[in-house]
Amino acid sequence: MITALAPMPPAYDSGDTAWMLAAAAMVLLMTPALAFFYGGMVRTKHVLVMLKMSFASLCFVTILWFLVGYSLAFGPDVGGVGLIGNLDHALMRDIEPNTLTGSIPTYIYATFQMGFAIVTVALISGSIAGRATMRGWLVFSALWLLCVYVPLAHWVFDTDHGWISHHLGALDFAGGLPVELNSGIAGLAAALVVRGPRDFRRQEPRPNNIPLVMIGVALLWFGWLAFNAGSAVRDTGTAATAFINTQLGAAGAMVTWPLVEYWRTRRVTMMGVGSAAVAGMVAITPACGEVDPVGALITGLVAGLVCAFAVTLKYRINVDDTLDVVGVHGAGGLVGLIMVGFFATEGVAGKEGVFYGGGGSLLWRQIVAILAVAAFSFVVTWVIAKVVDMVVGFSDKEAYRSVPGADEERAYDLRTTQQLDALAGSGGRGGLDERTLTEIRRLLRDNREG
Repeated sequence: MITALAPMPPAYDSGDTAWMLAAAAMVLLMTPALAFFYGGMVRTKHVLVMLKMSFASLCFVTILWFLVGYSLAFGPDVGGVGLIGNLDHALMRDIEPNTLTGSIPTYIYATFQMGFAIVTVALISGSIAGRATMRGWLVFSALWLLCVYVPLAHWVFDTDHGWISHHLGALDFAGGLPVELNSGIAGLAAALVVRGPRDFRRQEPRPNNIPLVMIGVALLWFGWLAFNAGSAVRDTGTAATAFINTQLGAAGAMVTWPLVEYWRTRRVTMMGVGSAAVAGMVAITPACGEVDPVGALITGLVAGLVCAFAVTLKYRINVDDTLDVVGVHGAGGLVGLIMVGFFATEGVAGKEGVFYGGGGSLLWRQIVAILAVAAFSFVVTWVIAKVVDMVVGFSDKEAYRSVPGADEERAYDLRTTQQLDALAGSGGRGGLDERTLTEIRRLLRDNREG
């Protein structure tokens, strides 16, 4: 990525600018898409909570990014060690409409990167779905953005100063470290702190709306193409490579995950197919501009296999990662970053991986970057979540027991349920036998419990 600011007369490239305007808009769409994806996966009574958490990220991360986030992530480096930027560009100070980042206006680049920050924060909500308080989530989101995401964005995306991209020399084209691995590890830490009353191994939530899940997947897929290809920051062959590699990564995972699912359960589900597509795009994110199409397809195939098994680990380690953020984003990001060390090519990445004659030089850099990001993200996220839980309350102890009241907002129109309720209440007067009434009452109970 390009980070240097160059105040100058308008001399931007119109093609690059048009492409990045479209890419920024598509990336911003990914957070509402994630809201649909998560909203369809949870129990009925938690749908609106998941929508609120994602849209809250759209609001508050945008404001914080404008105030200080962009400057800390992409401002002049403090101390020359690549850990954090300074506040020279707080409130977009010293940035004008004709200020350029590379060949595009800095305002566009800042908005594009804002989309990354927003969706990364929203991703974590999947690990604590249905058991976090909204006030806790708002405070946590703000602190996590500034204390975890922003430093990691500087480490990786500031290619002129960041210690991972510039000093260490690890490769991460579109955010496998600060977005994918980071959100997965942060989700693990948050899930350890925010605990609910349910035994998740016995009460795994049923998706309430699989079509809504797949709409979310489709919109995420649409946005992800720009997320990855837009990271080239210009309309070049690198963007084209990232574009086709993203498609191949998703397709590859959609082959292997369903195979694992069928081997395990003797059936293939739409939930599995949708999760596979997401896992493939997660894994190809760091690799999309570093490997050739063959490497991209292999990355997707491996990611589908690994993530299909990774989502079951929560039962062994007893961590309620409700919507499999750790298993999909954490494991998928890990796969993609490792695969760069094997499949990076000189013609695409400028460096060679193990399979292209580069030896282990790049691979060990990838491993060091993974360990550093994972350790930093886990420790700082755990501390933030713990402090938020103690000060304002993060765990909602009644989330799985409570039922929305009659005057509360609901995700779906339940008039049919109300009619059944009245019919069940009428008993024998409705001409129904006891067996039918029992079945109606069971359906009503299941619906109320989500």
